[in-house]
Amino acid sequence: MTAPPSPRFSYKSDRLKPLRAFCQVVRLGSVSRAAEALFVSQPAISLQLQALEREYGAHLFERSGRRLSPTREGQLLFEMAQPLVEGVDGLAASFKDKVSGLDAGELNVAANSSTILYLLPRIVDAFRRAHPDVRLTLHNAISADGTDLLREDAVDLAVGSMLDVPADLSYEPVYRFEPMLITPHDHPLASKSRVTLEDISPYGLILPPRRQITYRLVDLTFQQARVPYTVALEVGGWEVIKQYVAMGMGLSIVSSICLGDADRGRLAARSLSAYFPSRSYGVVVRKGKYLSPQARAFIALIRPDLFHPRDHDQPGHSER
Repeated sequence: MTAPPSPRFSYKSDRLKPLRAFCQVVRLGSVSRAAEALFVSQPAISLQLQALEREYGAHLFERSGRRLSPTREGQLLFEMAQPLVEGVDGLAASFKDKVSGLDAGELNVAANSSTILYLLPRIVDAFRRAHPDVRLTLHNAISADGTDLLREDAVDLAVGSMLDVPADLSYEPVYRFEPMLITPHDHPLASKSRVTLEDISPYGLILPPRRQITYRLVDLTFQQARVPYTVALEVGGWEVIKQYVAMGMGLSIVSSICLGDADRGRLAARSLSAYFPSRSYGVVVRKGKYLSPQARAFIALIRPDLFHPRDHDQPGHSER
């Protein structure tokens, strides 16, 4: 035997109204006062209370002198309904507070050590001054590891350089820097106005590890030109590479981003833009990922005018 259909009431099109009226009557002890507080008529409040009593099958009020007081069932409903009514009524204000509070929170950015050392300091400084309440964490990771962190949602975005962009990621290059050959000042190539790959071939190169983009670019360029080359040493970190080159342990091919005023006294640099493409740096995000306000604010600071090429020994230019 099927159960009879439950009665339908027109007020159900807006369940909040009768519950709001009920809670006001409980609080104020009067239909007339509740009607005044809600800017509706007394009959409208009475009809909503009657509909609630029919739906729940219980008397919700009893008269105590001139005041309406909730019955046990009414008190139970009040305890259940009041948080709902207050939550909905305060939703707009609460939402605005939450939105304004989104500037706080956390931001996780992946970048390799060179990007953290040379490119990000001004950006991080500007972000920290504009958003002092955000906890910013820079995750030191090479490009391959950075993309893994993006896919795992361990970071909000990555900043760095990419050659091959996977289909699930989006890469927007912002800066470009010139490829440079660095040598000690007393090296035979230091005084040449134009250096060729054949000139470099007899000398050992100091390069970053094979997984990194610089090594891949050097290998690809020499292979395509069919010019032999040798790697004297693999070592991570451009500061270490520059130090080893200055000590005469080999030559290196670096991006102009890492060459500053302090390097002029110990290194000679020659452009290799005729053989190597300029190196782009930019923002990497996972496609379809929601970017928090703090992430969008950080990305907005990654712009060419915040990085000044004149700080560097050689003219690495930045362009949009």
